[in-house]
Amino acid sequence: MKRSRFIPIISLVSLLCGCTNYPRLMNFPFDPGGRSLNSPADELTPHIAGRYVVFVSDRQGRQDVYLFDGKNRRLVDIPGLNRLDAIASHPAISQDGRYIVFTGTQNGETDIYLYNRETRQLRNLTDNLQAQVRNPTISADGTTVAFESSANGQWDILVYDTNGKPLQVPTSPR
Repeated sequence: MKRSRFIPIISLVSLLCGCTNYPRLMNFPFDPGGRSLNSPADELTPHIAGRYVVFVSDRQGRQDVYLFDGKNRRLVDIPGLNRLDAIASHPAISQDGRYIVFTGTQNGETDIYLYNRETRQLRNLTDNLQAQVRNPTISADGTTVAFESSANGQWDILVYDTNGKPLQVPTSPR
């Protein structure tokens, strides 16, 4: 029964991952061993960018981030990203697949993390922010991260660079 609920996501993913000038339907198989995009585990909050799909799954008995390469039709190793003592959620990926951003909760504290696949470096972008954070996203070129923050007593959008520095966003058109 769980298998059927993945079909709509896979259809959407397949349409967006096509390498042709027109949408085409591809079928990513169900793998009971958890080595493909579809598995018996929960696959949560998928984000699609180019050929990549990043999502959270409980395949190992904890909420970890997974990366699927739609072109090569396989999971991609992301060493140093997932930690045994943290719960990951709401991942997003840059268009070229180099950067993954997500929320991570550890010891009751939630922060926004940025992972660089090239250097295998994991950086906490909001370590010094005294607020709740949620729902990160990353620009296509991987230079800017936006997320929700409760720093002002309400949910506002904050924009940071990949070094964890807040960016000044114009509030009125020029």
